[in-house]
Amino acid sequence: MDFRSLGNTCVVGLQWGDEGKGKIVDVLTEHFDWAVRYAGGANAGHTVRRGDETFALHLVPSGILRPAVTCVIGPGVVVDPQALVEEIDGLTARGVRVTENLLVSSRAHVVLPYHKRQDALSEAALGDARRIGTTVRGIGPCYADKMLRTAAFRVGDLLSPDRFAPRLREVVAERNRLFAALYGDREPLDAQEISDSFAAHGQRLAPHVVDTTPRLLDALAAGRRVLFEGAQGILLDVDHGTYPFVTSSHCGAGGVAAGAGVPPGCVRSVVGVMKAYCTRVGAGPLPTELTGETADRIRQRGREFGTTTGRPRRIGWFDAVAARYGAALSGVTQIALMHLDTLSGLPEVRVCVRYRASGRPLDAFPPDVDVLRAVEPQYETLPGWEGDWSAAARFEDLPRSARDYVLRLEALLDAPITLISTGPDRRDTLHRDG
Repeated sequence: MDFRSLGNTCVVGLQWGDEGKGKIVDVLTEHFDWAVRYAGGANAGHTVRRGDETFALHLVPSGILRPAVTCVIGPGVVVDPQALVEEIDGLTARGVRVTENLLVSSRAHVVLPYHKRQDALSEAALGDARRIGTTVRGIGPCYADKMLRTAAFRVGDLLSPDRFAPRLREVVAERNRLFAALYGDREPLDAQEISDSFAAHGQRLAPHVVDTTPRLLDALAAGRRVLFEGAQGILLDVDHGTYPFVTSSHCGAGGVAAGAGVPPGCVRSVVGVMKAYCTRVGAGPLPTELTGETADRIRQRGREFGTTTGRPRRIGWFDAVAARYGAALSGVTQIALMHLDTLSGLPEVRVCVRYRASGRPLDAFPPDVDVLRAVEPQYETLPGWEGDWSAAARFEDLPRSARDYVLRLEALLDAPITLISTGPDRRDTLHRDG
């Protein structure tokens, strides 16, 4: 597949996040000039393997390992300045160039300590039955403040401490009263301490902070090739996912225009990323969920532990109903299939091809989580495959049963699978014409 001919491209997750978008962005950015994150925050965890080194990226776009690529954190991202500074310092210490090749939108909103405090307090107050299972990184409360407007801060505000400090004092005083009244939290946050530390973060980030919107529009006008990097997955989208067990941003290709600041029509191709099975972190329905020995085997072999939290991921068989919904909603033009190697060694693999509810077939992925929890997955069983074939150079080099599995998923989703990951390294990727 010649990605140079596809024009500007968006990479999105078709499941509940953790699909392997970081690796695909890293692989594809060889063919692009810019890489743009347009949604989410430090709750994202994009893992990229380069040789013997593994990089866990949370805010910096995965294209950062390609020195010629300009990386952008767009206005739709919520930025934890401390986390971003630490990420930049960590990359620099490992020899990764992070200078003028990283731009941070001055319009992006700032995650502050009271957002994290609110996240933790509200999760605890909900109890086990209603808990969302967030990463407690303050993402939801920050997006909520963005919509409330009067209590929000943007990255550009950090560069003007004389304006930032007095507004911050008012907001912190309000939040301290709110936390005490709602949650009984009697440990007030110190506005001066926050102001001083975030002004320092602002100075550290100042060389990267610009209004990225006109920069990106100029790049598009000049014919630069742009890759848009999604965070989380379409089934966690705030509007279209398994609400309320979702994130707080627009994860699909539809979020690119607002989250990056570009015309909707500039995206010409959409690469949907999905695993050869399903995973989910936190609460919410997972219709094909597995427990026991098979789940443990997949979890250990696939290293299915959260990049951001370290939590073990829930495991399920591939859910074609959910993935078909995600692919249709995202308008995918092609699919990247990840972790095919993880299933190697299983005597058989299963694929959910339809749901039944109350004894009747469901025609579509249900929007009601209570209905989704109660569905009965209807499975097809396919033969498994053996061996380590991470060095396979062609699709034809894979075991016959592995190829049949790929072709079955392709038929169920009615979209070509053009990239197949056979291992963690960027080199362990098969390119295939769909």
